[in-house]
Amino acid sequence: MPKIRYVAVDASERVIDASTSDSVMSTAVKNGVSGILAECGGSSTCGTCHVYVEEQFLSAAGPFGELEEDILEMAVTDRRDNSRLSCQIRVQDELDGLTVFLPAVQP
Repeated sequence: MPKIRYVAVDASERVIDASTSDSVMSTAVKNGVSGILAECGGSSTCGTCHVYVEEQFLSAAGPFGELEEDILEMAVTDRRDNSRLSCQIRVQDELDGLTVFLPAVQP
């Protein structure tokens, strides 16, 4: 079972055993991770599950969808090269050890 590490702005961490095929967002929501609001429930329309993906996992996290790219451009504060919507990252064995950093604020 892959482990996902969520790091808050204050450097506090939560490491969670994630089920494959769940999203990084749904794993956070199911486990009460603060900082991922997930207002749209994972439909990639609000940007409130924005995270920064640790560089070494960017390719394993998969490519951007067109809608995700649009939401990141329009809705996300402090967009970076490693910004992703956590609802669009499906947990897979290759993501074991994935670290995502939470932004200071969600849109």
